[in-house]
Amino acid sequence: MLDTFTVPYQQVLERITPHLPPYLRKIEPTPYGRVRFEFAPFTGCEKEPAKPDSYYDDPRLAYVPESQDAAEHRIRTVARSVLDDLYEQARQQWKDVAYVADLRKNVRDAPDRWRAYEREAKAMEAAYAYLRTPQAATEWPVAISRLVDAQDRTRAAAVAFDERARDIAHVHDHHLYADLSRDEALARAGYPEAKDWHVGDGFGGHFHNGLTGKVDRLIQEQEAHLAKVCRLSGTTT
Repeated sequence: MLDTFTVPYQQVLERITPHLPPYLRKIEPTPYGRVRFEFAPFTGCEKEPAKPDSYYDDPRLAYVPESQDAAEHRIRTVARSVLDDLYEQARQQWKDVAYVADLRKNVRDAPDRWRAYEREAKAMEAAYAYLRTPQAATEWPVAISRLVDAQDRTRAAAVAFDERARDIAHVHDHHLYADLSRDEALARAGYPEAKDWHVGDGFGGHFHNGLTGKVDRLIQEQEAHLAKVCRLSGTTT
């Protein structure tokens, strides 16, 4: 922002007062030729801070060449600079809060769905591991059937989680330029455990790399391994 000491502060304040936002609590000059702003806490549900239309329509802020009126050129330049700085600082404070607020609205029952997925994934892992034991040989078709059932339940749980993950991923994409990382934003929203979630990616309205795809690849690996074991051992199911 430009050095305001070359322009009387009260003159600048008088120019910008019609365009000050309702969430501004305090505005005051500093000893360093700048202006300090204090804002009411944002909830994140407000519209993104932006200069109002009145700013652009105000003839007392319109550009005047210095050659035409040096004093008026200077005060208008400083006044616009102060307002630009104000709304940029407000936007910086708002954007992280808005990110967290959007996550709170979209996470919903994702924690429960993730826990359900983890239970089914552990059951599938146990069913697959059992096939390597001597006991499995005595009930091979039944053991394979139990694995298939576990795979189906795990995939269904992954699909259910992806229904929430898709919304979360789109929030991440919408707030791509926030200062908070994804894990930090989710922690502030009340979900520190989300650092372990497989959320996937939302970009341009599309959802990629979801949990369902990860489970599908794991199931394919299990089935390919079992097919090879059966082929090499001459076992049939």
